[in-house]
Order: sequence, then C-alpha cells, then structure tokens
Amino acid sequence: MFFGLKFKDKKTIKELRKNRNLTAKELADKLKLDTVDILKIDDQRLKDLPEPLKAKLLPILRGDYMDNMTWL
Repeated sequence: MFFGLKFKDKKTIKELRKNRNLTAKELADKLKLDTVDILKIDDQRLKDLPEPLKAKLLPILRGDYMDNMTWL
C-alpha cells in the first residue's frame, strides 16, 4: 500500500531512467515522444511533472511493462 511513496520521493527522471537501464532515446520510443522532450524533463522530479505525463512515465519507470512479457 505504501510502497509507491518511496519511489516518487526525491529522485529525478534521469535517476529513475538510469535505474531501469534506459537511455533517453529508448524511453522516448516507449512513450512515443521526441528524445528532446525527455532530455528537457530529465532534471525534474517525478512528483513535479504534470499528471498526464506522469501517468505515462510511471508504469515504464516502475517496470510494469515487463510483467506481461512472454519468455520462450
């Protein structure tokens, strides 16, 4: 229940992206945005972003997209 609170605390988008081993280009491709847009928000905290962008970023930075992968 309170596990998500520590995730959003004081980490920047760049730190969260690096923890998932994603480059700015890879994250932009997953979000269908330009790389420049990701680089602009790299130094901001996740909690400081507008809600529509935060809703797109959160599942990718948490790794939720990996839950549904099928391994052969």
